[in-house]
Amino acid sequence: MWIAENWKDYEVIDTSCGEKLERWGKYILLRPDPQVIWNTEKKNPLWKKLNAHYHRSAKGGGNWEFFDLPEQWSIHYKKLTFHLKPFSFKHTGLFPEQAANWDWFSDLISNAGRPIKVLNLFAYTGGATCAAAMSGASVTHVDASKGMVTWAKENAAASGLSEAPIRWIVDDCVKFVEREIRRGNHYDGIIMDPPSYGRGPKGEIWKIEEKIHPFISLCEQLLSDKPLFFLVNSYTTGLAPAVLTYMISTEIVSRHGGTVTSDEVGLPVSSNGLILPCGAAGRWTGE
Repeated sequence: MWIAENWKDYEVIDTSCGEKLERWGKYILLRPDPQVIWNTEKKNPLWKKLNAHYHRSAKGGGNWEFFDLPEQWSIHYKKLTFHLKPFSFKHTGLFPEQAANWDWFSDLISNAGRPIKVLNLFAYTGGATCAAAMSGASVTHVDASKGMVTWAKENAAASGLSEAPIRWIVDDCVKFVEREIRRGNHYDGIIMDPPSYGRGPKGEIWKIEEKIHPFISLCEQLLSDKPLFFLVNSYTTGLAPAVLTYMISTEIVSRHGGTVTSDEVGLPVSSNGLILPCGAAGRWTGE
């Protein structure tokens, strides 16, 4: 498992009964997590010293209960700064486990010894975009949500990347990739973090089980003559690491060589030494 273990401003403190107790900077949040199907004794006193608690509804969705939490605050990862705020369906605007992937491709970019162009698809609030830009890459950031792209720009500015070579694109990712192919543009690294289900800005429906393999095949056409890496993230239970390996091998290794490895991504739980599973990732590198 690839573990995001270099955080100082974030911590999974404890887990029990379908919930995870987290520290985001100086604030303690309690949020649901479907992976936590175990029941352990809640010895840590922070279970009772919450700044906010997201309650899941039996009918789906849920709501926040706030005790003492600002509308927005910031945390840091290495040289990066991220603005956080609680919003719909339990999220804060950042997936801390992805730091394991940020470290991986940041090392590749820093050590490439040449200019690297990166395409970040379904790019959300820009964690991967900022990490790649901080490592020296020029980045094209694509997300269908104007609000998420605005948030990502704020994170880039907070990280000192206002003048970094980042293109900000609000668009349906599939349609954008199709246009880039027609334009003849190419990238040395591609990152994608597709949702299990979603809609584009004009109502385009995305179902990952139907769309992900054809989309990987489509994105392969954007790889440069000397591609550096290709990363696929998945939070969908049915897409096990082996499935990611097979898809990437079929579409990328068969045409560009290189190696692909896939594994679960996780976060350490500080109170008991467990590792909380947080989805899977498939990584291809050509060098």
